[in-house]
Amino acid sequence: MAGPLSGIRVLDLSRILAGPWASQCLADLGADVIKVENPDGGDDTRTWGPPFFDEGEAPLSAYFMCANRGKRSVTVDMTTPEGQALVKRLAAKSDIVIENFKVGGLAKYGLDYAGLSAVNPGLVYCSITGFGQTGPYANRPGYDLLVQAVGGLMSITGEADSLPGGGPQRAGVAVTDLFTGLYSTVAILGALHHREKTGEGQHIDMALLDTQVAMLANQGSYYLVSGKAPVRQGNSHPTIVPYQSFATKDGHMILAVGNDGQFARFCKAAGMPGLAQDERFRTNPSRVAHRDVLVPIVAGIIAGKTTDEWVAVLETANVPGGPINTIDRVFADAQVRARGAEMALKAKDGTLMPSVANPIRYSKTGLEYDRAPPLLGQDTDDVLREVLGLDADDLSLIHKSKALG
Repeated sequence: MAGPLSGIRVLDLSRILAGPWASQCLADLGADVIKVENPDGGDDTRTWGPPFFDEGEAPLSAYFMCANRGKRSVTVDMTTPEGQALVKRLAAKSDIVIENFKVGGLAKYGLDYAGLSAVNPGLVYCSITGFGQTGPYANRPGYDLLVQAVGGLMSITGEADSLPGGGPQRAGVAVTDLFTGLYSTVAILGALHHREKTGEGQHIDMALLDTQVAMLANQGSYYLVSGKAPVRQGNSHPTIVPYQSFATKDGHMILAVGNDGQFARFCKAAGMPGLAQDERFRTNPSRVAHRDVLVPIVAGIIAGKTTDEWVAVLETANVPGGPINTIDRVFADAQVRARGAEMALKAKDGTLMPSVANPIRYSKTGLEYDRAPPLLGQDTDDVLREVLGLDADDLSLIHKSKALG
């Protein structure tokens, strides 16, 4: 089945992660994504390795592969008038443009929103920057790690300062980039709906910092309500107990008790039903207030069995908990395999490339996984023929010009 965005074309001028993540989501939903890259090396992440997927003289980094399936790669030198004219022609035939240049970076080429909306008034144009198009930081460069710090995430991630190894930590993946990519996808879909009703395109201003502040979620709300800044608590939760990692007889596991009923069932399964009746622990607010007493008791109980033994006990008792898997164990997990997370995509030359499926599951429309991450510029001529209707003579002239580098 065709994806829900079948017939929508995306001109992707972005690179690294936030923009490519958004355009990959749109590609999974069926959009035709044309990735425009600098002919001198392309997307920076093509060289962010090892590891590389061996493609002979043109290896692809695992990093690049994670965010660029479903796209066609076209090389254009946007610093030249010929290249700029070519991008404008492609934009005139597109529904969406995604870019993550510095503020004003594309205006000098006439490829900003003002320039491209002039040739396509219905264009949905999404700009992604570190700090947004306005404000005192607008001209600052922004990367995920920097914004995790400036946006407060590192102040609540990591072990408490008072414990060994305490101090700020970044998240294990570039969550600010990824969330910005997802919010950008949501914003683009909303703008497409607006265009469907009005015929009007619009400019979307997405910022990593805005996203990071928004995704503080309950921690941001905690501060706004209490006036107190949350602090690092390692793997424990500021407002739920017991909800953290514990050492088992042979490793570590997570116990994630989310309500009083689950706590009572855990205590019964652990052979200490009276613990749930103790006034200090009977309700979650009481458990939070007496966390320093309760957590050592729970830790002592958990240490008496292996991780697998506890997983079996908790599953029987219907209490949330599980192992702390390494990535290899994640992809070997029965549930992950049953849901089809790991897959292979066929490249243009027939090579099969590993990939991870989009988590969206529609009942009526399918997702599209018909393109492996592209080699640099592999689709240039095909796109120019198909989208712009160029013939062999036109292509010859384009190649002789400075448009393609």
